[in-house]
Amino acid sequence: MTALLIIIAAIVLLIIGYITYGSWLAKQWGIDPTRKTPAVTMEDGVDYVVAPPAVLMGHHFSSIAGAGPINGPIQASVFGWLPVFLWCVVGGIFFGGLQDFGSLFASVRNDGKSVGEIIKSSMGPRAKKLFLIFGLLVLILVIASFVNVVAGTFFTPGDAEVTFGIVKNPTGNQTTAMISMLFILLAIIYGLLTNRAGLPTVVATILGIVGIVGIIYLGMNYGLAMSRTAWIVLIGAYITVASLIPVWIMLQPRDYLSSFLLYAMMLVAIVGIVMSAFNGNATFEIPAFTGWTTKIGNLFPALFITVACGACSGFHSLIATGTSSKQLDNESHAKAIGYGSMLIESALGVISLIAVGMVYTRYLNGEFGSPSAAFAGGIGIMFGEPGTAKYNTIYALLTLAVSVFALTSLDTGTRLSRFMFSELFLKEEEKSYKEATGIRKALTHPLVGTLFMVVIGCILGALSLSQIWGLFGAANQLLAGIALMAVCAWLGQVGKNNKMFFIPMIFMLCATITSLVLTIKAKVALVQASTALWGDWFQLCFAAAMVLLAVILVIEGLITFGKQAKAK
Repeated sequence: MTALLIIIAAIVLLIIGYITYGSWLAKQWGIDPTRKTPAVTMEDGVDYVVAPPAVLMGHHFSSIAGAGPINGPIQASVFGWLPVFLWCVVGGIFFGGLQDFGSLFASVRNDGKSVGEIIKSSMGPRAKKLFLIFGLLVLILVIASFVNVVAGTFFTPGDAEVTFGIVKNPTGNQTTAMISMLFILLAIIYGLLTNRAGLPTVVATILGIVGIVGIIYLGMNYGLAMSRTAWIVLIGAYITVASLIPVWIMLQPRDYLSSFLLYAMMLVAIVGIVMSAFNGNATFEIPAFTGWTTKIGNLFPALFITVACGACSGFHSLIATGTSSKQLDNESHAKAIGYGSMLIESALGVISLIAVGMVYTRYLNGEFGSPSAAFAGGIGIMFGEPGTAKYNTIYALLTLAVSVFALTSLDTGTRLSRFMFSELFLKEEEKSYKEATGIRKALTHPLVGTLFMVVIGCILGALSLSQIWGLFGAANQLLAGIALMAVCAWLGQVGKNNKMFFIPMIFMLCATITSLVLTIKAKVALVQASTALWGDWFQLCFAAAMVLLAVILVIEGLITFGKQAKAK
């Protein structure tokens, strides 16, 4: 019954937050339904493409979700369910939702430009360059992390010597690989039917859902087998192509269709929670609070770094300003897509917390290989004991859903890195690489930036995941603090209320810089003891670079806020 009360409380509070605080933000900023969006005024058929609200909601939600709201709350559950619950709800309403909604709105009012361009308009070109470097460093971690996760989800140890093969009676990983590849083909067909054949969205959606059922059935009987290295190469090739082709071919349809998997996953989880409350299939085992210090560190800053996407994530601001703002058909939909998606993700974070609570003892004992596996096992056990048909089916489908969203975040992140890499080398008066000259013409070419980021990301992704994830959380949350600062500065410049940003901005900056400083301190100690490995050196250098860039950007922000205060 505890689990049922937790999810009811979360849903009620998040709905209240959306209706009250979300509407208040829209009013304060002056959302204007009559104002044409960049997707309409700057349509180019590649990046600026109007998307129906439901389709854009699917893209945005699928891209921001990934595996973050599942892994983060589960890892943070060592503090107890109450701290994680409070941060998912409070953080989602007042921190993450504010950042996502604000970033989307600011980008729409700036011709669909990135956070870097928004920073330039309020804080100057130097701050823009620093942010772009910072953002690209974060995106390298994103690409590396998700390449590793997706390749690990597709690869079965017994396939080490296989170049390529279709197998009968597949393992769970082979099934996931087959369905994920077929999902890409299904998305392309959907995009062609809706954008070139003119098939209505409703009809295409029904056919798409039927197609999802069909490829799941096929994947349950036939799987794909490849070596881990081959999977990394194939994933690298896929995200390179996906980031360069028009969004209507792959990005929009793939993310829209995959969102149905996530909605279904959440619905199945809620049904399981309700069933368990009354039939006793599973027991919620997590204590309300376990203490201020755990194996992952002190509650501050560890909790707020670890939960990540379940409450607030800097990666969201890149998606909002990189792809979603270029597809928004009307400003009136910005609240649902920007603010609403974040609150749904917070609800998913709470569901993940409840899921691990059902298998908490086994999770602490290391019986699950990853938080995603614990999530699938926790939901599965609500329907039946391990080994039963119900449990195995639910487990397989939830594992599939998690892998699909990791791949979705990966290809969106690669497209974002392409935008930002080009922006880094373009002059202010230049609109695209075609107007650049000399070496900058090559550096700003979409293919060059994409290949640069993909190659580095895949190389790092092939190495130790633990060393990458050790930095990803703090870097991602630090990006959130800087994004909050960027939107706050822009709102102040255009004369709109920005006071709601200051507390979230200061808190996120303090928490993340504290975490990175602790990382630097720990790695310096290893260096002094002559026990540092390559991963320790990597984390030390990366964390130091992040802190340095963040401090300089914060100083630039303080100067900007000071000027704005004097101008009033």
